[in-house]
Order: sequence, then C-alpha cells, then structure tokens
Amino acid sequence: MERSWIYETNADNSARFVLGTVGQNPLVCFGVNPSTAEPGALDQTVTKVAGFASRNGYDSWVMLNLYPQRSTDPNGMHLQPDPDLQAQNERQIDEFIGGRTLSLLAAWGGVITKRSYLPQMLANIVKIADRSSCEWNSIGDPIAAGHPRHPSRPGYATPLQRFDTGVYLRRLK
Repeated sequence: MERSWIYETNADNSARFVLGTVGQNPLVCFGVNPSTAEPGALDQTVTKVAGFASRNGYDSWVMLNLYPQRSTDPNGMHLQPDPDLQAQNERQIDEFIGGRTLSLLAAWGGVITKRSYLPQMLANIVKIADRSSCEWNSIGDPIAAGHPRHPSRPGYATPLQRFDTGVYLRRLK
C-alpha cells in the first residue's frame, strides 16, 4: 500500500520538524533530535517507531523532536539553542496536534541530558500537548535513570504504558 507522507523541514534541510505518515490515529513519537531519515529512507529509530505503531493498533505514525536540528550524533547539536528553530519547532508541533487528543510516545532516552536546554524544550512541548489533553506513553518501564526508553532498543513485544511527564519534568530539575 502506498503511503502519504508528512515531511516538514527548513529551507536548507538542516532541521526537520515533522516526519510521518498520514492517518486518523497516529502514534506521535518524540525523540531528542532528528537524524537523516526522510520519506522512503527511514533510519533505525523511525523504522522502530513505525513498527511500534503498527503493532499497537495505530494506522500511522509521526516523528517529532524536542529540538529540530539534524545531527547523526546528539553531541553535534548546538551548544546553545537557536531560538528561531525552537519557535518554528513548537509552531509545527502545535499545528500538527491541532487540538486533537493524540497518543504521544516519550522516546528520548538519556540523550535529553546531552544539552541543558532540552528539559525546557520538553516542558514547552508538554504545555502544547496538555492544551489538547494528549496522552503520554513510553515503551515499557523507564530506564534506570528514569528516562523513557529510546525506540531503537526494546523489542516490539515491550508494551506501551502511561508516562507521567509532570513527574518526569519535576525530577529533571
């Protein structure tokens, strides 16, 4: 079956805001930052997100990120956030959610600790999601440090379960 894609980047493709497939019931995954995945050329992370979506009753999936700068290595992310990229990312997330109550997948792992600005980015995104009463989930139990699991590691049999972003954000501070 041919898929319709959702794909939003900046002009020079150094940032990706949205990647996914069109459907009525998407699993919306939040990672830390995008790598090189694009329509028709998915990386391991996005392939696993698509697999978790199809195995858990979703008709589509979307990959969003706390920060939109493309980097194959999280250590390559900006040392200080670009406020224009941050604002555009939050706008894109708000437009995608569009008042819908969606299932969101917290999936950033311990990488959220790579940059000091990432917890605030998450807090801003949680506010956007809360306005639409979105439901946060994680893949299985959090890792030892309390972070939600990155999707590339657990097997597909690992269940999705509720994830309390409020408690998590308080622990991050």
